[in-house]
Amino acid sequence: MAQVEHATLQNGIKLAVNIITTDFGNLVAKVCECLLRRGYLTKAQISKFTELPQDKVTKCLWVLIQHNCVQAFALELEGGGRDTTMVVTQYMAVIDNIIQRLRFAKFITIVSKELDKEAREILDGLLQHGRLTLPLILDKAVEDAGKPLCMLFICFLLNTRIFNVQGNNASRDAYNESFCKLVRSRFVERCPAAEPFIPLPTDEENSKQSRPKARKFFVKEVTLEERALAAAIPMDAERFSLLNEHDVDSDEDKNEGNISSKKVGEKRKRDSHELANELDLLKAKGEPVWRVNFEEFINRLRKKACVEYARATYDNTAAMILESILKGTKITDNTVSLSLDSIFEEVIKGEGPAMTLELVSCSLEQLHFCSEDDNGYSINLKDIIDKARLEEVESLILKRYGHDAFRIFRSLSTGRALDTDQVSEKTLTDKKDTPKILYKLWQDGFLQMEKISITTGQKQTNILSWSANMDKIWRKVLDELHHAALNLSLRCAHEMEKDREISNISKTADKGKSKELESRLKRRINVYVTLNSSLMELDDAIMLFSNFLV
Repeated sequence: MAQVEHATLQNGIKLAVNIITTDFGNLVAKVCECLLRRGYLTKAQISKFTELPQDKVTKCLWVLIQHNCVQAFALELEGGGRDTTMVVTQYMAVIDNIIQRLRFAKFITIVSKELDKEAREILDGLLQHGRLTLPLILDKAVEDAGKPLCMLFICFLLNTRIFNVQGNNASRDAYNESFCKLVRSRFVERCPAAEPFIPLPTDEENSKQSRPKARKFFVKEVTLEERALAAAIPMDAERFSLLNEHDVDSDEDKNEGNISSKKVGEKRKRDSHELANELDLLKAKGEPVWRVNFEEFINRLRKKACVEYARATYDNTAAMILESILKGTKITDNTVSLSLDSIFEEVIKGEGPAMTLELVSCSLEQLHFCSEDDNGYSINLKDIIDKARLEEVESLILKRYGHDAFRIFRSLSTGRALDTDQVSEKTLTDKKDTPKILYKLWQDGFLQMEKISITTGQKQTNILSWSANMDKIWRKVLDELHHAALNLSLRCAHEMEKDREISNISKTADKGKSKELESRLKRRINVYVTLNSSLMELDDAIMLFSNFLV
């Protein structure tokens, strides 16, 4: 059983549990919370800690796996006898995928802008049902053609007014082609392995772990959970393969698809025997199962955030150049390197005013996140994201503590530690107020303090050294953002419940009261839309501090 790290963001766990409770109910949320707080566990351990019978735990795990919130893996352990091993199935919660459920409306918006209505409807079905085979995806899309999108997204879509939420009547072939577009754009991928095998570490790996650390630089240790997630993901050639796309129209597939599609629209809480039979059918048939690729959507949102930062910090020309570079290159890490000619070629492909090579070169030279080398120009997205993060934190400190605290934090955020007198001199802050401000920032977790003893002759004095650990600050701000998102989510749920109550009362009320209740209902809907939009904006900040660096 894995031990919970002390650095785990508690508000993030609370937010994830609230999301699962809203979508799947208290029972599933209880199992999910157990995994989030205790780490990876066996089914028997989950049953013990939650005090639920194993058949209910199995059903809850199936729902969570179906919706990409839990990953199972087979862990090899040492057996009781000599040179014997045993393999135990473990389950772990994937908190990133759980919080991605807040962004479903953003994902639909991206697909609606880049692809067609059929692709949008297919994506909506996959977001609702988690994992589906292609016959089920097509059957569901044809069945729901002409219906509005899932009500989960209606308020957000109406508020942004990006597109019409009504569906369209399209043929199965049209949906099949749109599905292929989704896979080619990497918005949809094949599901990871159901239970990747994690072997015991070899003697060489054990010797490396026990060897004393001679290197001074920090090397991040890969956790067992990260190993399991990496082992589950197939190679890109298989992950986005469409080799089976022409086999879905056979008579056998149609018959099985029609039988299974009756189950797609049913409630998630089904009999465990029924769920197991369906899963066995999919495995026996060998039909690939598909899901939404969250990684690609986050990559698109990261590019958009970087472009908007360049627009706000510099000008539209810089934003257009950066957008053209990011659109024309595949980003696998935080750096993009291109020659000036290649950058100019990408720029003139895009829309906008006529650009000259000299103008592009001058614009690149003014960007702080762009550096020139022998091979051309290098765009560092990490610099953009770190700068955007820093500005968010500085804005928070300015609003919460005032201008003096803002100047003090900015002087310390460069990385160099200063004592109290140095801070006062550098920021031109009153020497009486400086210790109070520093102590307040330290008490709230924005600064680090260290006592240093200095001996001069026979006299020993203690001074306080102040510094800012940006990694810890990022985590602190992220935890506060999770807490704010949780509060907004709870308020949204409260407003929605009141909407239902008013709607039910208005059905039985007389005409005079009915009009008044309808007016109240409209106001509450407007409040709900405003809260939901605020939650989407808050989620942009959450992604900035948690998802945008690879």
